[in-house]
Amino acid sequence: MATLSGKYTLLDVAKTLDPNGSTAAVAELLNQNNEMLEDIPWFEGNLPTGHRITTRTGLPDVVFRKLNGGVPPSKATTAQIDEACAMLEARSEIDVKLANLNGNKGSFRLLQATSFIEAMNQRFQQTMLYGDVNSTPEAFTGLGPRFGAIAAGGANKVNIIDAGGTGSNLTSIWLVGWGANTVHGIYPKGSTAGLSHRDLGEDDAFDANGYRYRALMDLYGWDCGLALHDWRYVVRIANIDVSALTKNAASGADIIDLMTQGTEMIHSLTGVNPAFYVNRRVRSFLRRQTVNKVASGTLSYDEVGGKPVVRFGEVPVRRVDALGIAETRIV
Repeated sequence: MATLSGKYTLLDVAKTLDPNGSTAAVAELLNQNNEMLEDIPWFEGNLPTGHRITTRTGLPDVVFRKLNGGVPPSKATTAQIDEACAMLEARSEIDVKLANLNGNKGSFRLLQATSFIEAMNQRFQQTMLYGDVNSTPEAFTGLGPRFGAIAAGGANKVNIIDAGGTGSNLTSIWLVGWGANTVHGIYPKGSTAGLSHRDLGEDDAFDANGYRYRALMDLYGWDCGLALHDWRYVVRIANIDVSALTKNAASGADIIDLMTQGTEMIHSLTGVNPAFYVNRRVRSFLRRQTVNKVASGTLSYDEVGGKPVVRFGEVPVRRVDALGIAETRIV
């Protein structure tokens, strides 16, 4: 949307009007399909700024005791990790005169609200995948940096599958087992979950010269973060070269084989809500490779919430447009 320093102009308004002067139905060509947003469970954090996770790092020693022999004391060990929430916010300021031009102020403001909500959804999804506090301290760390190294990675490197791709057209497939004690979204203690909207009403706004004018103001906010309790419930299939994919898997990544490895690599599919996340190009080739696979039968359709869902075995395959095709190679 064309704006001048974040301010709506006459041109912006003109582009949202039908010939009869009413608010037009806008074709939202910039909208994305990020189905991960529908799956993430949300829990209130135990900190005002996020959530503190206590994880088991060691089990107590146990021994076979001999008659007349004692047992040495032992204990389990734990560690604590603080997961931080970020404050995702946006403001809208619309000159009152502009908002009243088409005689339907409410409809015009709703149209703008829709674009803000979509923008926040996309920013959150992007951060959930690629967010890194080392480069953006005010955000939160997403899944990518947590599963971003194999050779020099931590314990969770065993849950990264290298698809072997190189070059500049790389993407990933994610398998996540969502749950209260595995992986979930968080919001600060004492707050509420989800995207919030505050109609700030009419107030003074300021132009580039600091001069006042009356504007209708809206504030959008989303305090959000990611809590990873147990890395064993996340599998990343990395380094998939989308330019090398073929429908019979004769060359390039064998998506069916890789996803089969993933389902065996995740700690368990029981007690969690598991899902694969792929971009539309990978899902297209998954379906085509399945058709060409002899006696495959691993891919099926099921009904969830009244709509068909692609499944790989017992796990739904969800589409995430935010999954890029220019990822850095994981080594």
